[in-house]
Amino acid sequence: MIIPTYNRRELVQRALRSVLAQTRRVDEVIVVDDGSTDGTGEALAAAFGDRIVYLRQSNAGVSAARNRGLALARGRYLALLDSDDEWLPEKTRLQCEFLDANLDFGMVLCDVERVDAAGRVIDVLSRRAALPVDGFILGHVLRDPALVPASVLMRRTVYERIGGFDESLATGEDLDFHLRVAREFPIGVIAQPLVRALRCHDGLSSLARTYDDYLGVMRRAVADATPLVDADERNSALAIAYRRTARGMLFQRRWAQAWRLARDAWRLDPARRGEVLALLPMALKRMIGGILGRGRGD
Repeated sequence: MIIPTYNRRELVQRALRSVLAQTRRVDEVIVVDDGSTDGTGEALAAAFGDRIVYLRQSNAGVSAARNRGLALARGRYLALLDSDDEWLPEKTRLQCEFLDANLDFGMVLCDVERVDAAGRVIDVLSRRAALPVDGFILGHVLRDPALVPASVLMRRTVYERIGGFDESLATGEDLDFHLRVAREFPIGVIAQPLVRALRCHDGLSSLARTYDDYLGVMRRAVADATPLVDADERNSALAIAYRRTARGMLFQRRWAQAWRLARDAWRLDPARRGEVLALLPMALKRMIGGILGRGRGD
């Protein structure tokens, strides 16, 4: 398994303890330190010694760190864990058992408890809500490509066929990876929480370019799905992506882009026009707030 980390000396130790506490032993633990300056390497050496493989590289981003770990890993099953997340004790046992029993499946996911900094559960990401069946589910993934990397267990053949994470993306690389796997392999779900993911801190999802990256990923994925998913499903998936991105653009007060995306979502999927209309109250609120703010000199 691979843990990328950057300046999270305490959090990565918590993540590693959750790996070493698995009921099914993890044979290979690779930590790729993406240029930390907080003493991560020394802390890990003192706490874990030769129980882990520690690699340090110049800061190149989370995708580059994951990819370096994936290239070095030797197991037949590969797993990922971001350094601010944790595995619950049964994760590897249950997911390995699934892949052992379903030899044609490439990847298995699980539900995720999303917690605050104090460890209190905010909500549970239920994978069955978006992925109602196991198998070739590209159509479902196109509509909701959300992926928590810590929830993944995959065969080595998945990485060998589709490659790693797209290092040109600052955000959305996890969505892109999920979509590429779904295009090539059946995917399964363990419908119970086996991961805790920390929310409300310094994650990449706060970057301003998040919406642009997401839109680029989705346009490419929908185009690549042309031979595999029918036109109505592709149009619906793209309409969902446009509506979600339009909402994000409204938060950033990018009015012209939000309008174009909402218009295109309206055109692509008439069945979802109510969702597009629901953006109007938020748009008016943001516009009025901006006008009043300028009037106060904010």
